[in-house]
Amino acid sequence: MSDNPLVSIIINCHNGEKFLRQCVNSVVAQTYKNWEIVFWDNLSSDKSKLILQEYQNYNINYFKSNKFLELYKARNLAIEKTSGKYICFLDVDDFWQPEKLDYQVSFLEENLNFHMVYSNYFTFDQEKNYYFIKNNYNLPHGSITGKLLKNYTIGMLTTCVRKNIFENNLFDEKYEIIGDFDFFVKLSRKINIGCIQKPLANYRIHNQNYSKKKINLYILELEDWLKKNANEFKKDGYSLIHQKILLYKLILKKNFSFLGV
Repeated sequence: MSDNPLVSIIINCHNGEKFLRQCVNSVVAQTYKNWEIVFWDNLSSDKSKLILQEYQNYNINYFKSNKFLELYKARNLAIEKTSGKYICFLDVDDFWQPEKLDYQVSFLEENLNFHMVYSNYFTFDQEKNYYFIKNNYNLPHGSITGKLLKNYTIGMLTTCVRKNIFENNLFDEKYEIIGDFDFFVKLSRKINIGCIQKPLANYRIHNQNYSKKKINLYILELEDWLKKNANEFKKDGYSLIHQKILLYKLILKKNFSFLGV
């Protein structure tokens, strides 16, 4: 690339001291260097801010909520603080591969008809210290609404989006769990979405990811989404979401500890 546009990386944090260094280190280690971190501290009471101060030589902008906010409200407020041409998202317990930004900025700079790009990713089991590739098949690329409704494969931590997308599109703040699903499925009706098949990020599984309460909420939000959007997405096909809800209800009765939401 002859030009290296600024990438804004939104990191949401609520008491994330346990994993924060690995998260930020994975940004510092990027082979692509023109980035800023917009760090949204969602009323942390631990040492997250002190840890972040260790990185004062880097382009990190720190903001702290004066009250605890739901995740997608915090994301929307953080988006307002960004200055980059592109926006990426990285939760404090996840981390990236070093070439993540290089691959994605190159793709978007070379493919102007695509407005965002995502990738495959590794799942990292914290307890077992074990990595595995999330998807062992080619992920969808282009006009992909129907494919996302059948099998949602966009990991939030893998996305890179042109900032101008957020001029008319923000996350629906009524959701606590499925806000990214809602956002990207609806966005896929409007834009082409690119995909890099190589795993470029690491999603961490740990015991704070999952709870019976979260999975119940996930089911309720999916049911609400179907009720409100079934007519709009009927031609794209959404029947597998019904099956997914039933599957989660079944697993919830048995053993929910290994599930992500």
